[in-house]
Amino acid sequence: MKESKKKKRGRAELAVELLEKKYPDAVCSLTYVKPHELMIAGRLSAQCTDARVNIVTKELFAKYRTIEDFANADVADIERIIMPCGLYKTKAKSVVGMCRSIMEDYGGEIPDTIEELTKLPGIGRKTANLILGDVFGKPAIVCDTHCIRICGRLGLTTSKDPVKTENELRELLPPEKSSDFCHRLVLFGREVCKARGQKCADCELAEICPSCGK
Repeated sequence: MKESKKKKRGRAELAVELLEKKYPDAVCSLTYVKPHELMIAGRLSAQCTDARVNIVTKELFAKYRTIEDFANADVADIERIIMPCGLYKTKAKSVVGMCRSIMEDYGGEIPDTIEELTKLPGIGRKTANLILGDVFGKPAIVCDTHCIRICGRLGLTTSKDPVKTENELRELLPPEKSSDFCHRLVLFGREVCKARGQKCADCELAEICPSCGK
């Protein structure tokens, strides 16, 4: 029997509440100070751990401090610095490209809509949502692997496709809490609800999770 949206919404709100208690500080796991640094770190995180990205960006952000610096950068030098992140040639090209586009098309200001953000080279919906939530304080849903896995186990979503998952969650989550909820899912996914070896016996969401123990 298909579960009603009202019941799913109630479970989603409980999950938000329980994870708020477990992780009072909802913080992004990527290290940044300036908005454009989050945008670039988000691009580098594709198929790479956040921990490795944070190591690489120490040198990167020390050398290139502004969007204009990146727009004028030698792509080969960016490649050299970000090589440990993998796919470094493609990523370096898009990092310089996105900053040039911001300078040329947006007057040096990062756009604040998902439609405009996803026009930038290398920026997909995941990074665009990250910027919307963390930089602009707008409702946002960052559908990374943790979000997709955990929300599927909770019975909130039915797809492993990021865009479909995002659309399903948008109908269930309180908009003002959606961005922080996604940050908490990352922490929860690393600590408890892992891809393998999930700790159902120690899980704060066990009481509301239909997949508990399975």
